[in-house]
Amino acid sequence: MAKARKGRPINGILVLDKPPGRSSNGAMVVARAIYHATKAGHTGALDPLATGVLPVCFGEATKFSQYLLDADKEYRSTFVFGQQTDTGDAEGEILAEQDASNITAEQLEVQIDKLRGDILQVPPMYSALKRDGKPLYALARKGITVEREARPVTIREFELESFTAGPLAQAVVRVVCTKGTYIRSLAEDLGAALGVGAHVATLRRLQAGPFCEQQVVTTEAIQALRDAGDFEGLDALLLPITDALGHMNTLILGDTAAYYVRQGQAVQISGAPSEGLVVLLSKDSGEFMGIGEILDDGRVTPRRLLSTMG
Repeated sequence: MAKARKGRPINGILVLDKPPGRSSNGAMVVARAIYHATKAGHTGALDPLATGVLPVCFGEATKFSQYLLDADKEYRSTFVFGQQTDTGDAEGEILAEQDASNITAEQLEVQIDKLRGDILQVPPMYSALKRDGKPLYALARKGITVEREARPVTIREFELESFTAGPLAQAVVRVVCTKGTYIRSLAEDLGAALGVGAHVATLRRLQAGPFCEQQVVTTEAIQALRDAGDFEGLDALLLPITDALGHMNTLILGDTAAYYVRQGQAVQISGAPSEGLVVLLSKDSGEFMGIGEILDDGRVTPRRLLSTMG
């Protein structure tokens, strides 16, 4: 017999402000402990150095985390030119130094423009990608470098917000990109193009899918509520699962259609979109049921449903 999970069976999404110096998984574990939740998961790793928007899914929300993992992200980062590190960020060992005093904002803009749009990006060795079951960062820590295949990503926006010239020139940039983009690699590519090397000094995620910086809650804030025993206040910070699915069309199912969908069967719904994924709502209660998909014949089939209906 399976052992029952300990904790509170809460459902929803917390937009956590990931603190620096902690892994995304570590930040999620702390949030889960504060909430005393039975189940939790995060939606896309940030480097330990990074801060900002980290949606943490609790309970049934974990079933829909993939739709946040696949979403576009927005970042603000400080690039330092004139130093190359083994990790591509300020936490690594300096591999090479070169005076970057000759770099200008105009030169940087030219190279940034070359990285906008659809590009191929080689993932850094210090990443969680796996090779033969082992994360690349584990190999890198042993001094092992392996060849990595370039992967397609899209840089939707890449803006130079400010530039400070000097031997260690600094640029503050804002990037909107598709999933799997490494901001460290963008910095290193710019440094290589300018012949001086570069690394990421600071990195903050401003947006992940529909969730933005204005919605974040700090670990200190939720810990204060837990210390006060205010679980009602903690739960009030959780956003509904549907907030992560606003890009999808919504279908309202009558009692009969809802019944068959819960049995895993496809149903015909008048007025349904012609294709794609849809959010399913119950007409009798208005509650979120899960996600369906439009089949080629126009029927709606369930793809991901809540385990229980409230």
